[in-house]
Amino acid sequence: MLGEAETFPSQVNIKFETLGQSCEALIFGYLGGIPCKMTIWPENLAIPAGLIRADFFHLFGLWAQGELDAMSRARQLAAWLCQNKFCGVCGQPMQTRPDEPIRECTSCKHKIYPRISPVSIGLVMKGNEMLLARSPHFPPGIYSALAGFVEVGESVEQCLRREVREEAGIEIKNIRWFGSQSWPFPDSLMIGFIADYADGEILPQINEIEDLRWFKKNELPSLPHPSTLAYQMIQSVLRAG
Repeated sequence: MLGEAETFPSQVNIKFETLGQSCEALIFGYLGGIPCKMTIWPENLAIPAGLIRADFFHLFGLWAQGELDAMSRARQLAAWLCQNKFCGVCGQPMQTRPDEPIRECTSCKHKIYPRISPVSIGLVMKGNEMLLARSPHFPPGIYSALAGFVEVGESVEQCLRREVREEAGIEIKNIRWFGSQSWPFPDSLMIGFIADYADGEILPQINEIEDLRWFKKNELPSLPHPSTLAYQMIQSVLRAG
């Protein structure tokens, strides 16, 4: 689906009404006192002059943080709406509540709320070195911290220990909370930690990790975008000396 978050109507050079009938529309919050409206159109829609398709990744560094946060929320809500057209209990159509983001079954009244998928991400330190990895899905040359989705029944700390053990073959200790970040691909919440190496020799997981190394603080590879939680964790360690 094609979706847009219209946060500053005065800056829009073309009326979205020219796109025709939308599939869904939802006002999901306010930015600077202005309503933020998320609208979804069919994916095969012809894009009129004055509008372009843009990948969320390409907006990093181009939009102010408030607008980027609004677009992040809109993107996640759009994915949720498109993935929940029918009730999982009785199979009947779902409709969006007008007062809040809830999908409600038109028949049995079953409710579905927007899903959030937690991800533990950890920067592992070994003295003056940090463990960074390359996924085959990363842009060329980019290395980042290890991360993985939290499984049912796990705490975020247990998830991090398991992911580091699976992806790097080592054990960690002294897990310290760093921060979190909404990550709309499509509905993740990145939960960041810094941890210390405890035991083992690094061994990258086949098919998951393309390269895995200990990097000295003054010999780091290309890093993720500065807006990412992984980059912020790395910079925090560098500032600490």
